[in-house]
Amino acid sequence: MPPLRVLISGGGIAGNALAFWLSKIGHDITVVERFSSLRDTGLQLDLRGHGIEVMKRMGLQEAFAAQVAPEKGLQLVDRRGRRRAFFPSTAPGDNVQNFTSEFEIMRGDMCRILHDAAVKRGAKFIFGTSIEKFEDKGGSVAVRFADGRDDTFDLVVGADGLNSRTRKMMLGPGTEDGLRPLDGVVAGYFTMPQPMQEGEEYLATVYMAPGNRGLMIRRSNPETWQVYLGGKTDAFKNIPRGDVKAEKAVMTQMLQGAGWETENVLKAMNTDNDFYLERMAVVKLDRWFRGRVVLVGDAAWCPTANTGMGTTSSVVGAYILAGEIERYCGRGTAKQAGKSNAGENIAKALAAYDAKFRPFMDQVQKGVGEGSNWGYSLMSSSLGVSVMYLFAAVASFFRVNIGAMVLKEQVKDWDLPNYGELLKEV
Repeated sequence: MPPLRVLISGGGIAGNALAFWLSKIGHDITVVERFSSLRDTGLQLDLRGHGIEVMKRMGLQEAFAAQVAPEKGLQLVDRRGRRRAFFPSTAPGDNVQNFTSEFEIMRGDMCRILHDAAVKRGAKFIFGTSIEKFEDKGGSVAVRFADGRDDTFDLVVGADGLNSRTRKMMLGPGTEDGLRPLDGVVAGYFTMPQPMQEGEEYLATVYMAPGNRGLMIRRSNPETWQVYLGGKTDAFKNIPRGDVKAEKAVMTQMLQGAGWETENVLKAMNTDNDFYLERMAVVKLDRWFRGRVVLVGDAAWCPTANTGMGTTSSVVGAYILAGEIERYCGRGTAKQAGKSNAGENIAKALAAYDAKFRPFMDQVQKGVGEGSNWGYSLMSSSLGVSVMYLFAAVASFFRVNIGAMVLKEQVKDWDLPNYGELLKEV
Protein backbone atom coordinates (compact mmCIF):
# COMPACT_ATOMS: atom_id res chain seq x y z
CA MET A 1 0.00 0.00 0.00
CA PRO A 2 1.11 3.64 -0.29
CA PRO A 3 3.01 4.72 2.85
CA LEU A 4 0.86 6.04 5.67
CA ARG A 5 1.71 9.59 6.76
CA VAL A 6 1.94 9.31 10.54
CA LEU A 7 2.54 12.17 12.97
CA ILE A 8 3.85 11.21 16.42
CA SER A 9 3.61 13.86 19.13
CA GLY A 10 6.45 13.32 21.61
CA GLY A 11 10.07 12.29 21.11
CA GLY A 12 10.44 10.21 24.27
CA ILE A 13 10.68 6.45 24.77
CA ALA A 14 7.26 5.45 23.40
CA GLY A 15 7.30 7.91 20.50
CA ASN A 16 10.79 6.99 19.36
CA ALA A 17 10.14 3.25 19.65
CA LEU A 18 7.00 3.57 17.52
CA ALA A 19 8.85 5.76 14.99
CA PHE A 20 11.46 3.01 14.66
CA TRP A 21 8.95 0.26 13.91
CA LEU A 22 6.73 2.22 11.55
CA SER A 23 9.70 3.61 9.63
CA LYS A 24 11.13 0.12 9.37
CA ILE A 25 8.02 -1.08 7.55
CA GLY A 26 8.13 1.76 5.07
CA HIS A 27 5.70 4.35 6.40
CA ASP A 28 6.28 8.11 6.33
CA ILE A 29 6.91 9.08 9.95
CA THR A 30 7.26 12.54 11.46
CA VAL A 31 7.96 13.00 15.17
CA VAL A 32 7.26 16.45 16.60
CA GLU A 33 8.86 17.38 19.93
CA ARG A 34 8.12 20.68 21.70
CA PHE A 35 11.61 20.92 23.19
CA SER A 36 14.32 22.49 21.04
CA SER A 37 16.36 19.28 20.86
CA LEU A 38 16.13 15.63 21.82
CA ARG A 39 15.53 15.35 25.55
CA ASP A 40 18.35 12.89 26.16
CA THR A 41 18.34 13.65 29.89
CA GLY A 42 16.66 12.07 32.91
CA LEU A 43 17.56 9.56 35.55
CA GLN A 44 17.87 5.80 35.55
CA LEU A 45 15.22 3.43 34.21
CA ASP A 46 15.06 -0.20 33.17
CA LEU A 47 13.46 -2.81 30.97
CA ARG A 48 11.69 -5.86 32.35
CA GLY A 49 9.93 -8.97 31.10
CA HIS A 50 8.46 -8.53 27.63
CA GLY A 51 10.24 -5.18 27.23
CA ILE A 52 13.59 -6.98 27.14
CA GLU A 53 12.38 -9.23 24.33
CA VAL A 54 11.06 -6.27 22.31
CA MET A 55 14.43 -4.54 22.64
CA LYS A 56 16.09 -7.69 21.29
CA ARG A 57 13.62 -7.86 18.39
CA MET A 58 14.55 -4.29 17.54
CA GLY A 59 18.13 -5.42 17.14
CA LEU A 60 19.29 -2.95 19.79
CA GLN A 61 20.66 -5.34 22.41
CA GLU A 62 24.29 -4.51 21.60
CA ALA A 63 23.69 -0.74 21.70
CA PHE A 64 21.72 -1.12 24.95
CA ALA A 65 24.40 -3.32 26.56
CA ALA A 66 27.06 -0.71 25.79
CA GLN A 67 25.16 1.83 27.92
CA VAL A 68 23.97 -0.35 30.83
CA ALA A 69 24.31 1.39 34.19
CA PRO A 70 26.77 -0.26 36.63
CA GLU A 71 24.37 -0.58 39.58
CA LYS A 72 24.93 -3.80 41.56
CA GLY A 73 21.88 -3.85 43.78
CA LEU A 74 19.73 -2.00 46.30
CA GLN A 75 20.34 -1.44 50.01
CA LEU A 76 18.17 0.05 52.73
CA VAL A 77 19.86 2.18 55.37
CA ASP A 78 18.70 3.72 58.64
CA ARG A 79 19.05 7.35 59.70
CA ARG A 80 22.70 6.76 60.63
CA GLY A 81 23.49 5.22 57.26
CA ARG A 82 23.79 1.66 58.58
CA ARG A 83 22.74 -1.04 56.12
CA ARG A 84 19.58 -2.84 57.19
CA ALA A 85 18.89 -4.91 54.05
CA PHE A 86 20.51 -5.66 50.70
CA PHE A 87 19.07 -7.00 47.45
CA PRO A 88 21.59 -7.80 44.69
CA SER A 89 20.98 -7.03 41.04
CA THR A 90 19.40 -9.67 38.85
CA ALA A 91 21.74 -12.54 38.06
CA PRO A 92 22.00 -13.52 34.37
CA GLY A 93 19.39 -16.16 33.58
CA ASP A 94 16.98 -15.22 36.39
CA ASN A 95 13.39 -15.39 35.15
CA VAL A 96 12.21 -12.26 36.98
CA GLN A 97 14.26 -9.08 37.43
CA ASN A 98 15.12 -7.89 40.93
CA PHE A 99 14.74 -4.21 41.87
CA THR A 100 18.03 -3.59 40.05
CA SER A 101 17.49 -5.15 36.66
CA GLU A 102 20.11 -6.56 34.30
CA PHE A 103 18.85 -3.88 31.94
CA GLU A 104 19.34 -0.62 33.87
CA ILE A 105 20.09 2.38 31.66
CA MET A 106 19.96 6.15 31.85
CA ARG A 107 16.82 7.58 30.27
CA GLY A 108 18.86 9.85 28.02
CA ASP A 109 20.95 6.98 26.69
CA MET A 110 17.88 4.90 25.88
CA CYS A 111 16.11 7.84 24.27
CA ARG A 112 19.17 8.49 22.10
CA ILE A 113 19.48 4.83 21.08
CA LEU A 114 15.84 4.73 19.97
CA HIS A 115 16.04 8.12 18.23
CA ASP A 116 19.16 7.20 16.27
CA ALA A 117 17.67 3.85 15.25
CA ALA A 118 14.47 5.56 14.08
CA VAL A 119 16.36 8.18 12.07
CA LYS A 120 18.44 5.44 10.47
CA ARG A 121 15.18 3.87 9.29
CA GLY A 122 13.98 7.16 7.82
CA ALA A 123 11.91 8.85 10.56
CA LYS A 124 11.93 12.66 10.52
CA PHE A 125 12.15 14.69 13.73
CA ILE A 126 10.93 18.29 14.11
CA PHE A 127 12.02 20.01 17.32
CA GLY A 128 10.85 23.22 18.92
CA THR A 129 7.16 23.01 18.09
CA SER A 130 4.08 20.99 18.96
CA ILE A 131 0.53 20.29 17.88
CA GLU A 132 -1.63 23.33 18.53
CA LYS A 133 -4.84 21.69 17.35
CA PHE A 134 -6.08 19.02 14.97
CA GLU A 135 -9.29 18.05 13.24
CA ASP A 136 -10.14 14.48 12.39
CA LYS A 137 -11.84 14.76 9.01
CA GLY A 138 -12.62 11.06 8.71
CA GLY A 139 -10.32 10.42 5.77
CA SER A 140 -7.35 12.29 7.28
CA VAL A 141 -6.31 14.46 10.22
CA ALA A 142 -5.64 18.17 9.60
CA VAL A 143 -2.99 19.49 11.99
CA ARG A 144 -2.06 23.05 12.94
CA PHE A 145 1.36 23.33 14.59
CA ALA A 146 2.35 25.89 17.22
CA ASP A 147 4.74 27.51 14.73
CA GLY A 148 1.82 28.24 12.37
CA ARG A 149 2.38 25.46 9.85
CA ASP A 150 -0.47 23.27 8.63
CA ASP A 151 -0.24 19.68 7.40
CA THR A 152 -2.39 16.58 6.90
CA PHE A 153 -1.73 13.04 8.11
CA ASP A 154 -3.35 9.63 7.86
CA LEU A 155 -2.81 9.01 11.59
CA VAL A 156 -1.86 11.10 14.63
CA VAL A 157 -0.27 9.43 17.65
CA GLY A 158 -0.09 11.02 21.09
CA ALA A 159 3.09 9.90 22.86
CA ASP A 160 3.44 13.08 24.90
CA GLY A 161 3.42 11.73 28.41
CA LEU A 162 1.32 11.74 31.56
CA ASN A 163 -0.12 15.21 31.05
CA SER A 164 -0.69 14.63 27.33
CA ARG A 165 -2.19 17.55 25.41
CA THR A 166 -2.96 15.16 22.55
CA ARG A 167 -5.11 13.08 24.91
CA LYS A 168 -7.05 16.14 26.01
CA MET A 169 -7.62 17.26 22.41
CA MET A 170 -8.60 13.76 21.30
CA LEU A 171 -11.23 13.45 24.03
CA GLY A 172 -12.55 16.97 23.57
CA PRO A 173 -13.35 19.84 25.96
CA GLY A 174 -15.32 19.06 29.06
CA THR A 175 -14.44 15.36 28.91
CA GLU A 176 -12.71 13.61 31.82
CA ASP A 177 -9.25 12.80 30.48
CA GLY A 178 -8.48 9.66 32.47
CA LEU A 179 -5.83 11.22 34.72
CA ARG A 180 -6.24 9.87 38.26
CA PRO A 181 -3.83 11.42 40.81
CA LEU A 182 -2.50 9.18 43.57
CA ASP A 183 -3.82 11.31 46.45
CA GLY A 184 -0.80 13.44 47.32
CA VAL A 185 1.99 11.06 46.27
CA VAL A 186 4.90 13.03 44.78
CA ALA A 187 8.45 12.31 43.69
CA GLY A 188 11.21 14.81 42.98
CA TYR A 189 14.27 14.02 40.88
CA PHE A 190 17.59 15.75 40.27
CA THR A 191 21.33 15.12 40.02
CA MET A 192 23.97 16.57 42.32
CA PRO A 193 27.79 16.59 42.36
CA GLN A 194 29.10 13.92 44.72
CA PRO A 195 32.49 12.31 43.99
CA MET A 196 32.63 8.60 44.70
CA GLN A 197 34.31 7.75 48.01
CA GLU A 198 36.90 5.04 48.52
CA GLY A 199 35.17 1.71 49.03
CA GLU A 200 31.81 3.00 47.77
CA GLU A 201 29.86 0.67 45.50
CA TYR A 202 27.42 1.33 42.69
CA LEU A 203 24.22 0.75 44.65
CA ALA A 204 20.75 2.21 44.90
CA THR A 205 20.40 3.30 48.53
CA VAL A 206 16.95 3.82 50.06
CA TYR A 207 16.14 5.62 53.29
CA MET A 208 12.62 5.78 54.75
CA ALA A 209 11.61 8.27 57.42
CA PRO A 210 8.47 8.69 59.52
CA GLY A 211 5.90 11.07 58.09
CA ASN A 212 5.51 9.36 54.71
CA ARG A 213 8.80 10.64 53.31
CA GLY A 214 12.09 9.29 52.14
CA LEU A 215 14.77 9.36 49.52
CA MET A 216 16.82 7.13 47.25
CA ILE A 217 20.30 7.81 45.95
CA ARG A 218 22.02 5.95 43.13
CA ARG A 219 24.81 6.71 40.70
CA SER A 220 25.73 5.76 37.14
CA ASN A 221 29.10 7.52 37.19
CA PRO A 222 31.74 8.38 39.81
CA GLU A 223 30.99 12.12 39.85
CA THR A 224 27.28 12.55 40.55
CA TRP A 225 24.37 11.21 42.56
CA GLN A 226 20.95 10.66 41.11
CA VAL A 227 18.51 11.74 43.80
CA TYR A 228 14.88 10.61 44.15
CA LEU A 229 12.94 12.12 47.02
CA GLY A 230 9.35 12.50 48.06
CA GLY A 231 6.45 10.78 49.74
CA LYS A 232 2.83 11.58 50.46
CA THR A 233 1.55 15.04 51.33
CA ASP A 234 -1.23 17.49 50.49
CA ALA A 235 1.20 20.41 50.55
CA PHE A 236 1.58 20.52 46.74
CA LYS A 237 -2.16 20.78 46.11
CA ASN A 238 -2.11 24.52 45.46
CA ILE A 239 1.34 24.71 43.83
CA PRO A 240 1.15 25.20 40.03
CA ARG A 241 2.74 22.38 38.07
CA GLY A 242 6.14 23.51 36.83
CA ASP A 243 6.66 26.23 39.46
CA VAL A 244 10.06 24.78 40.38
CA LYS A 245 10.92 27.39 43.01
CA ALA A 246 7.69 26.75 44.91
CA GLU A 247 8.02 22.98 44.48
CA LYS A 248 11.52 23.02 45.94
CA ALA A 249 10.35 25.12 48.87
CA VAL A 250 7.57 22.66 49.72
CA MET A 251 9.89 19.66 49.25
CA THR A 252 12.43 21.28 51.57
CA GLN A 253 9.79 21.83 54.24
CA MET A 254 8.52 18.28 53.82
CA LEU A 255 11.93 16.60 54.24
CA GLN A 256 13.78 18.81 56.70
CA GLY A 257 14.98 16.86 59.73
CA ALA A 258 14.25 13.47 58.17
CA GLY A 259 17.77 12.17 58.85
CA TRP A 260 20.58 10.40 57.00
CA GLU A 261 21.73 12.45 53.94
CA THR A 262 18.61 14.59 53.82
CA GLU A 263 20.19 17.94 54.75
CA ASN A 264 23.03 17.44 52.27
CA VAL A 265 20.54 16.56 49.54
CA LEU A 266 18.24 19.50 50.29
CA LYS A 267 21.15 21.94 50.20
CA ALA A 268 22.10 20.63 46.75
CA MET A 269 18.48 20.63 45.58
CA ASN A 270 18.14 24.33 46.36
CA THR A 271 20.69 25.31 43.73
CA ASP A 272 20.41 25.66 39.97
CA ASN A 273 19.99 22.09 38.72
CA ASP A 274 17.79 19.69 36.72
CA PHE A 275 15.12 19.21 39.41
CA TYR A 276 11.63 18.23 38.36
CA LEU A 277 8.63 17.07 40.33
CA GLU A 278 6.22 14.32 39.37
CA ARG A 279 2.74 14.35 40.89
CA MET A 280 2.12 10.64 40.70
CA ALA A 281 -0.96 9.62 38.75
CA VAL A 282 -2.32 6.74 36.74
CA VAL A 283 -4.08 7.17 33.37
CA LYS A 284 -7.09 4.95 32.66
CA LEU A 285 -9.22 5.24 29.53
CA ASP A 286 -11.95 3.03 28.13
CA ARG A 287 -10.31 3.32 24.69
CA TRP A 288 -6.87 4.49 23.58
CA PHE A 289 -8.07 5.82 20.24
CA ARG A 290 -10.76 7.94 18.64
CA GLY A 291 -11.07 7.91 14.86
CA ARG A 292 -7.62 8.48 13.37
CA VAL A 293 -6.00 9.61 16.63
CA VAL A 294 -4.39 7.07 18.98
CA LEU A 295 -2.37 7.21 22.22
CA VAL A 296 0.67 5.21 23.31
CA GLY A 297 2.91 5.18 26.40
CA ASP A 298 2.12 7.26 29.49
CA ALA A 299 -0.32 9.37 27.45
CA ALA A 300 -2.52 6.28 27.13
CA TRP A 301 -1.99 4.23 30.27
CA CYS A 302 0.62 5.68 32.66
CA PRO A 303 1.03 2.96 35.33
CA THR A 304 3.17 5.19 37.65
CA ALA A 305 6.75 4.58 38.70
CA ASN A 306 5.41 2.47 41.59
CA THR A 307 4.92 -0.45 39.19
CA GLY A 308 8.43 -0.38 37.71
CA MET A 309 6.78 -0.93 34.33
CA GLY A 310 6.51 2.50 32.72
CA THR A 311 9.37 2.05 30.26
CA THR A 312 8.55 -1.59 29.51
CA SER A 313 4.89 -0.76 28.90
CA SER A 314 5.88 2.03 26.49
CA VAL A 315 8.22 -0.19 24.49
CA VAL A 316 5.83 -3.15 24.36
CA GLY A 317 2.80 -0.98 23.57
CA ALA A 318 4.63 0.71 20.68
CA TYR A 319 5.55 -2.71 19.30
CA ILE A 320 1.92 -3.91 19.49
CA LEU A 321 0.59 -0.76 17.81
CA ALA A 322 3.13 -1.02 14.99
CA GLY A 323 2.47 -4.75 14.63
CA GLU A 324 -1.27 -4.27 14.24
CA ILE A 325 -0.76 -1.43 11.74
CA GLU A 326 1.47 -3.74 9.70
CA ARG A 327 -1.03 -6.59 10.01
CA TYR A 328 -4.02 -4.56 8.78
CA CYS A 329 -2.37 -1.86 6.64
CA GLY A 330 0.75 -3.65 5.43
CA ARG A 331 4.12 -2.21 4.61
CA GLY A 332 4.37 1.16 2.97
CA THR A 333 5.65 1.15 -0.58
CA ALA A 334 5.52 4.07 -2.99
CA LYS A 335 5.50 1.65 -5.93
CA GLN A 336 2.08 0.23 -5.10
CA ALA A 337 -0.73 1.93 -7.01
CA GLY A 338 -4.50 1.67 -6.83
CA LYS A 339 -7.21 2.84 -4.48
CA SER A 340 -6.29 2.74 -0.81
CA ASN A 341 -8.66 1.43 1.85
CA ALA A 342 -6.38 2.80 4.58
CA GLY A 343 -9.25 4.32 6.55
CA GLU A 344 -11.03 1.03 7.16
CA ASN A 345 -7.76 -0.76 7.83
CA ILE A 346 -6.48 1.86 10.25
CA ALA A 347 -9.70 1.55 12.26
CA LYS A 348 -9.23 -2.23 12.46
CA ALA A 349 -5.57 -1.86 13.44
CA LEU A 350 -6.31 0.56 16.27
CA ALA A 351 -9.12 -1.60 17.62
CA ALA A 352 -6.88 -4.68 17.51
CA TYR A 353 -4.06 -2.81 19.28
CA ASP A 354 -6.44 -1.76 22.06
CA ALA A 355 -7.90 -5.25 22.46
CA LYS A 356 -4.54 -7.02 22.39
CA PHE A 357 -2.59 -4.80 24.75
CA ARG A 358 -5.32 -3.93 27.26
CA PRO A 359 -5.08 -7.25 29.20
CA PHE A 360 -1.37 -6.53 29.71
CA MET A 361 -2.00 -3.03 31.05
CA ASP A 362 -4.95 -4.14 33.18
CA GLN A 363 -2.57 -6.39 35.10
CA VAL A 364 0.18 -3.77 35.37
CA GLN A 365 -2.26 -1.12 36.64
CA LYS A 366 -4.24 -3.42 38.92
CA GLY A 367 -4.47 -1.98 42.42
CA VAL A 368 -2.60 1.24 41.57
CA GLY A 369 -4.49 4.11 43.14
CA GLU A 370 -7.19 1.77 44.41
CA GLY A 371 -8.05 0.41 47.83
CA SER A 372 -5.84 0.56 50.89
CA ASN A 373 -2.76 2.77 51.27
CA TRP A 374 -1.34 0.48 53.95
CA GLY A 375 2.26 1.24 52.97
CA TYR A 376 1.85 4.97 53.56
CA SER A 377 -0.14 4.28 56.71
CA LEU A 378 2.83 2.31 58.06
CA MET A 379 5.34 4.98 57.07
CA SER A 380 3.46 7.69 58.92
CA SER A 381 4.96 6.61 62.26
CA SER A 382 8.36 5.60 63.61
CA LEU A 383 6.95 2.21 64.62
CA GLY A 384 5.61 1.62 61.15
CA VAL A 385 8.94 2.48 59.54
CA SER A 386 10.66 0.07 61.93
CA VAL A 387 8.25 -2.67 60.85
CA MET A 388 9.05 -1.92 57.18
CA TYR A 389 12.78 -2.20 57.87
CA LEU A 390 12.30 -5.46 59.78
CA PHE A 391 10.30 -6.90 56.89
CA ALA A 392 13.04 -5.85 54.45
CA ALA A 393 15.76 -7.36 56.65
CA VAL A 394 13.96 -10.72 56.78
CA ALA A 395 13.39 -10.67 53.02
CA SER A 396 17.07 -9.83 52.48
CA PHE A 397 18.22 -12.65 54.79
CA PHE A 398 16.16 -15.20 52.87
CA ARG A 399 17.27 -13.72 49.51
CA VAL A 400 13.75 -12.84 48.44
CA ASN A 401 13.46 -11.14 45.06
CA ILE A 402 12.09 -7.80 46.25
CA GLY A 403 11.45 -6.72 42.67
CA ALA A 404 9.08 -9.64 42.11
CA MET A 405 7.27 -8.76 45.34
CA VAL A 406 6.66 -5.04 44.83
CA LEU A 407 6.86 -4.43 41.05
CA LYS A 408 4.49 -5.56 38.30
CA GLU A 409 6.79 -7.38 35.89
CA GLN A 410 4.97 -10.72 36.03
CA VAL A 411 2.12 -10.35 33.55
CA LYS A 412 0.33 -13.71 33.51
CA ASP A 413 -1.54 -15.47 30.71
CA TRP A 414 -0.38 -12.94 28.13
CA ASP A 415 2.08 -13.74 25.37
CA LEU A 416 4.04 -11.23 23.34
CA PRO A 417 2.73 -11.45 19.75
CA ASN A 418 5.16 -12.49 17.07
CA TYR A 419 4.67 -10.08 14.18
CA GLY A 420 6.78 -11.95 11.67
CA GLU A 421 6.33 -9.37 8.94
CA LEU A 422 7.34 -6.58 11.29
CA LEU A 423 10.63 -8.32 12.01
CA LYS A 424 11.55 -8.92 8.36
CA GLU A 425 14.24 -6.86 6.71
CA VAL A 426 13.48 -5.52 3.24
